[in-house]
Amino acid sequence: MAVVHERTLSVWENKIKPKVQVAGSGPPVVFLHGAYGLTWDPFLDELAKSFTVYAPEHPGTTWGDPDGIKPLDNLWDLVLYYDEIFDQLGLHNPAVVGHSFGGMVAAEIAASYPQRVSKLVLLCPIGLWRDDTPVKNWMVLPMDEVVKAAFHDPNGPLAQQMLTLPEEETAQHDMQIRLTWALACTGKFIWPIPDKGLKKRIHRIQSPTLLVWGKSDKLVPPVYAQEFANRIAGARIAMIDHAAHVPQLEQLGQVAPLVRDFLAS
Repeated sequence: MAVVHERTLSVWENKIKPKVQVAGSGPPVVFLHGAYGLTWDPFLDELAKSFTVYAPEHPGTTWGDPDGIKPLDNLWDLVLYYDEIFDQLGLHNPAVVGHSFGGMVAAEIAASYPQRVSKLVLLCPIGLWRDDTPVKNWMVLPMDEVVKAAFHDPNGPLAQQMLTLPEEETAQHDMQIRLTWALACTGKFIWPIPDKGLKKRIHRIQSPTLLVWGKSDKLVPPVYAQEFANRIAGARIAMIDHAAHVPQLEQLGQVAPLVRDFLAS
């Protein structure tokens, strides 16, 4: 397992103090996590074998700075906020990997600042909308329904881990509060989910782009892979068998080398 160091930054006129987890060595890669908060996982461990991985927590989702969400009003503020994060970290044009909500944010950064992102990997991103195949609103779904939609095998150990609460009652309450707050903080930038205008800007992305999608994804159906690819020049698609909304964990042995090779090429 990689040795992970935590840095605390001060951005947005010192009003927000996000935490960034850093590990590995080599070219920089920024990882933007999904709506349920940041967890350093085996996928990031694999990336850290070849790259210096920077994993910032989305504003407000940091347990030590819950008010960090307040100074940012909208999605454009969030994009500018990440521009400041990159500057603080001394990253001029890193590769960016984004999952789900983090994938949408990564795409928005690459569209707003085309020279800011050297390569782009989007893991089941949200951000586009089809009336005939809607994205599920995970913010209002019971957790067991989220698990059924997000995992190829909802009875497998990875899925069940998401449903498992700590034994100690106080720890249970803390976990539930943190999860609810993370969803509220990320939800601020996407509610209502359908369309925040990415389709108008996504053509501006110039970074070589890899789209990775689980074929069993029921949260953001696989048809969206082609929707993204149609709008990003030269984008590649990798459809992953026996995986749903978290292909980088369900099929780690396939996805990690795929992403690593793409970033290194």
